[in-house]
Amino acid sequence: MRALLQRVSRAKVSVDGQTVGQSGPGLMILVCAMKGDDEQKVEQLAAKVSKLRIFKDESGKMNRSVVDVGGSALVISQFTLAADTSRGNRPGYSEAAPPDVGQRLYEEFARRLQAHGVPVETGQFGADMAVELVNDGPVTIWMES
Repeated sequence: MRALLQRVSRAKVSVDGQTVGQSGPGLMILVCAMKGDDEQKVEQLAAKVSKLRIFKDESGKMNRSVVDVGGSALVISQFTLAADTSRGNRPGYSEAAPPDVGQRLYEEFARRLQAHGVPVETGQFGADMAVELVNDGPVTIWMES
């Protein structure tokens, strides 16, 4: 699994002009299931994200997790995180999991993150989504499991 985390003041995702998910303060997480990913990788990523200390403590140091600060998460499927740009000018996406597997693992990631104590809202898998966010910091972190 690949994920791009952004610490946000607020975030929302819309489909056809209708808000389908929102969060904040907390995290906006773009997630991509890769070929060969399974529930074990989903759990590893969810556990790591829930404990990642990227929120400020009383001293202003990044020393608190999204759970510690009572934050929430907006989780959005993003198959383009699988982009291979090593050849030519057109990215390849052949390492992304097939759509049925990708959707199942994306939904499982959201469930497991919630099980780790993070309130979660999601985008709509496979939809053309409009994402709005206010990146806090900015803090943006790339993760793989």
